Amino acid sequence: MNRAEHLQWSKDRANEYINQDNTKDAFASFLSDMGKHPETANHLALDLGLTLLMSGQLSTQHQMKDWIDGFN
Repeated sequence: MNRAEHLQWSKDRANEYINQDNTKDAFASFLSDMGKHPETANHLALDLGLTLLMSGQLSTQHQMKDWIDGFN
């Protein structure tokens, strides 16, 4: 699987949790899946996401979806 395919797979899996209004598991799934590919494992925005999550800025479905779908 190339980087783009892996990224989309990670987003799709996380969005399944978002659609169930489960933002914490969406974040955990995305973080875990991103770590499974060498070209996405050390994405700097993953650390930022943890900070946003802990500060409550990724607490709604909309916020989490925008953050995850915004990855390139």
